[in-house]
Amino acid sequence: MTDKKSSLAALTLAAVGIVYGDIGTSPLYTLKTIFDPDHGLVLNEANLLGVVSLIFWGLTIVVSLKYVTLVLRADNRGEGGIMALMALALNSVSKRSGWHFPLLVLGVLGATMFYGDSVVTPAISVLSAMEGLEVATPALAPYVVPLTIVVLVLLYSVQRHGTAGIGRFFGPIMVLWFAALAAMGLVNIVERPDILRALNPLHAVYFMIDNGFIAFVGLGAVVLAFTGAEALYADMGHFGKKPIRMAWFMVAFPALALNYFGQGALLLHAPEAISNPFFQQLGSWSIYPLVVLATMATVIASQATISGTFSMTKQAIALGLLPRMRVMHTSEHQIGQIYIPAVNWLQLIVVLIAVVGFGSSDALAGAYGIAVSATMLATTILTFFVIRYRWHLPLPVCIAATGFFLVIDVLLFSACTLKLFHGGWMPLLLGTALFTIMLTWRTGRHLVFLNLQKHAIPLEDFLSSLFVAPPVRVPGTAVFLRGESDGVPHAMLHNLSHNKVLHERVVFLTVHILEEPYVAPENQVRITDLGHQCYQVNVSYGFKDEPDIPVILDQCAGYGLTFEMMETSFFIARQTVISAPQQGMAPWREHLFVAMSRNARAAADYYQIPPNRVIELGTQVEI
Repeated sequence: MTDKKSSLAALTLAAVGIVYGDIGTSPLYTLKTIFDPDHGLVLNEANLLGVVSLIFWGLTIVVSLKYVTLVLRADNRGEGGIMALMALALNSVSKRSGWHFPLLVLGVLGATMFYGDSVVTPAISVLSAMEGLEVATPALAPYVVPLTIVVLVLLYSVQRHGTAGIGRFFGPIMVLWFAALAAMGLVNIVERPDILRALNPLHAVYFMIDNGFIAFVGLGAVVLAFTGAEALYADMGHFGKKPIRMAWFMVAFPALALNYFGQGALLLHAPEAISNPFFQQLGSWSIYPLVVLATMATVIASQATISGTFSMTKQAIALGLLPRMRVMHTSEHQIGQIYIPAVNWLQLIVVLIAVVGFGSSDALAGAYGIAVSATMLATTILTFFVIRYRWHLPLPVCIAATGFFLVIDVLLFSACTLKLFHGGWMPLLLGTALFTIMLTWRTGRHLVFLNLQKHAIPLEDFLSSLFVAPPVRVPGTAVFLRGESDGVPHAMLHNLSHNKVLHERVVFLTVHILEEPYVAPENQVRITDLGHQCYQVNVSYGFKDEPDIPVILDQCAGYGLTFEMMETSFFIARQTVISAPQQGMAPWREHLFVAMSRNARAAADYYQIPPNRVIELGTQVEI
């Protein structure tokens, strides 16, 4: 019992550091952005009470009720996130159903919006922390952007070393951060306890009614208080539901609520502090310590976003939505800690462009929110299909459970679209580009599959004819990677054509990626004896499993099929894709697919096959 409590406490502490870094740093810029003069919202007592009430009840409804209470229940074998939810929703309806493709598109769209958010989060978080220097000394204003660039470059440069070494400090630092948020909030609430009137939701209602369209515009900035809510669902597989819920209700939510109320109390007392209410909560003596603490907190928030991008990319590759890339493992003990160089450096370039191009957290706030609210909307719709068609709950219950949140998500997303020409275009442009790439890759792979299937030679018939007059058998084992539903592997045909020999034992290996996060080891391998020392080995992985063919071959020993690695060769047909216009995709999409195919990594790299045991043979495929 004591061990369980210790484990739960450790996971809760880790969840505070990893899961709530993004939403935990939103007090740095939220209120300042809402009352930005460009939005036209007047800072007075009624509006301040209404805004603080909106934030508090938004945190209660959107985060506490929707995500922590409802969405966390929609786990895909313990895993969460938009990709896992999409897979769960797709498995809930038939592939022949009219809903299957729209749900796929919706899930991919939500995932690409996550990428857009992952670019803005590091930029606005670190930039807003550095802006505390302006509050301390206006003369330091010219150094805010350069210092932000230095911090971000250092952060992305250390990604290849992994977070195992520094990860243990994330939790305690973020606990200190939340403690500081709560303490600053309490100090100001004691000064002006009348701010607690904002606990009454009627102030939020009156604010929306009295201010009309201006309040609707302000709602797009209120979303900034909820950014990072998607992270608590995405990280469910790392920590579990209970630690995430405990971290929210015991640490993050109380601290955030107290700080927003505290900033509101400060502005009731000193409206001029609206220029940067966060750094003025305790007076000038606290600014430099807060800048240091805020910088550490925003780096942790950014780290969580970066790690989430790596994880999302790996899932997208496994689900066939992105081409294979080089994936490096940064921990010998935690399989989820990965590093993808191409994603890391591309993301850094876009983040730096955002920092330099926008120049301030106020300007970047226009780019923030639209991607988050789009992902929230997609999550709500996918959740409806899960609880209706997988859990088989009555339709009225499903509509009641998700309809209320859907209305709120539509309102938030609609308000955020007003920022389209004030920076909101950036994450949408990035998301649209990635959306196009993902669907192009998926469609191209399907066309290649149809082409190969059309020209495939049935394996069983080929082997029957081959052994009528068998070729010379040579010592050793040949493993031919074979696609799902493929016929005779092209690599085998090339080998027989050029070398005129066949290994004494031949294994056809097919890897199946299922639309579920993990497959139990005992269910991963199925072996079929094809005769003449030929075997078909089918391997099943979940989209979050780590493909490792040598490990799978070791498991085959339990089925009577043993391998000596030094006597085993892996034959891979590296396909050269040839674009054939008017064969199913627009010409520009065909050329995009061909370009991605040429730059994709070899299968051996993805499946962790020892490079010195791989023999690559070329083949051409037309789409």
